Amino acid sequence: MKTIEDIIRNNRDLFEDKEPSEGHFDRFSVKLEIRCQAKANKRSIVPYLLRAAVVTLLVTLSSLWTWDHFIRTGNSRMTLGQVSPQYKEVENYYIHQVSLMEGEIVNTDLQSNPEQREMLVKEMKSMDSTYVSLQKELKANPNDERIINAMIEHYQTKLEIMTYIVNQLKTMRNDNLNKGEDEKVSL
Repeated sequence: MKTIEDIIRNNRDLFEDKEPSEGHFDRFSVKLEIRCQAKANKRSIVPYLLRAAVVTLLVTLSSLWTWDHFIRTGNSRMTLGQVSPQYKEVENYYIHQVSLMEGEIVNTDLQSNPEQREMLVKEMKSMDSTYVSLQKELKANPNDERIINAMIEHYQTKLEIMTYIVNQLKTMRNDNLNKGEDEKVSL
């Protein structure tokens, strides 16, 4: 099998006396300019700006999380898990249950009612600040059973409240869905 180079070398005399057709170089230049302009137009700064914004957002959020969980808390608070392994299991259970409830609350449609969302966030922050004060008291008195029981009761109460909120939100959503279906039927 002959390569293209062999064919050209063997038939060199056929290729040397021919010139390209008239206007060939002009057409080639026009096509080349169009290709170069198309490549230049494809490069946009928007993807780079979006990447920079995402990186900045991630760095900011991770910094805030680190500040909130490690630096700000310092040694001023104590958790149940630091008291004993049994309390650590109890604390982990409630933390897991609360995070599940928070996930359900986020998945419900609170975006349509910003007042309810704001009120709910305010109440959750209030409950969390109560727990932080209990953690500070536990740091001062690590063997006080009353504080430990208050912390466990706080988790129980928070979980009950969040369960109630989730159930109410689901009921409201189902009522709205049923109301929407009734309106469709009446049309």
